[in-house]
Amino acid sequence: MSGVEHLTELHGLPVHEFGPEDRKEPLPAAGDVAWRLSVDAYEEEEEFLERYDRFVAAIDPAGVRGLVIGQWGESYEGDSSEIVERLVADAGRFPALRALFVGDLEQEEAEISWIEQSDLTPLLKAYPALEEFGVRGGTGLVLEQFRHEMLRTLTFEAGGLPAAVVRALGASELPALKYLELWLGVSEYGGDATAADLAPLLAGGRFPALRHLGLRNSEIQDEVASAVAAAPVVAQLNSLDLSLGVLTDTGAEALLGGQPLTHLQWLDLHHHFLSDAMTARVREALEPHGVEVDVSEQETPDNWDGREWRYTAVSE
Repeated sequence: MSGVEHLTELHGLPVHEFGPEDRKEPLPAAGDVAWRLSVDAYEEEEEFLERYDRFVAAIDPAGVRGLVIGQWGESYEGDSSEIVERLVADAGRFPALRALFVGDLEQEEAEISWIEQSDLTPLLKAYPALEEFGVRGGTGLVLEQFRHEMLRTLTFEAGGLPAAVVRALGASELPALKYLELWLGVSEYGGDATAADLAPLLAGGRFPALRHLGLRNSEIQDEVASAVAAAPVVAQLNSLDLSLGVLTDTGAEALLGGQPLTHLQWLDLHHHFLSDAMTARVREALEPHGVEVDVSEQETPDNWDGREWRYTAVSE
């Protein structure tokens, strides 16, 4: 779960932890920070919903603009459903909420694929004014087709993102969405989406405002790159992120041989398995046109039992 850390900012707001009951400190104004709620299952006796109740009693929830849900106990034993139900029930108490992130755990708390999620569709329906929504953890994650008029940023971080979630997203209507990031992951941890599942997202037209697309952390990064190379949606993008995955010369060759990418402001391929020659070709093809290219973290396959093994940056 390298490179996955607690959020320090959400929706332009610094993240502030609402701490244990014995922590005595002046509290910021409700709307000045993104509030993080979490409990340590091994160090604290307070349950997550008890902390949540103290939070809404101490802070005027009507002023809260950002909310980060962290560890809710032993996350690999209990899922996020109780938290989802409470937030849905209390939606009327958070009229100013514009950003919500569910599952802000780092490796010391749980591997990314140990985070037990649930059906998060009710949150998106209960908060029609949300502009930013993020999730970490793909195990148990459910998403149904939905329409949301205000959502501008949507992120799913996973060691394995279920194909059903990708398909539901491709069938959804998000007219304001500008930033979309999906960590597709590996099949061993539930990342069973294929390039075909991405087709509705790549066809263009579903999200007319989209300017950034991230299809990251995938064991089928070459197939993803090949699909992106001919995808109509690319013409409307300002930036493209295919980083953290198992990208080889095959996928990069497809990108270079596909539609022009010279209109992009930046292309992120970091953590890749490209050869030196291909890395140079990508830079030479795009950088003279003003495209910022990130081809850092060149990885080398592991050799084991006579085979080469390549790995995503985040999997377990």
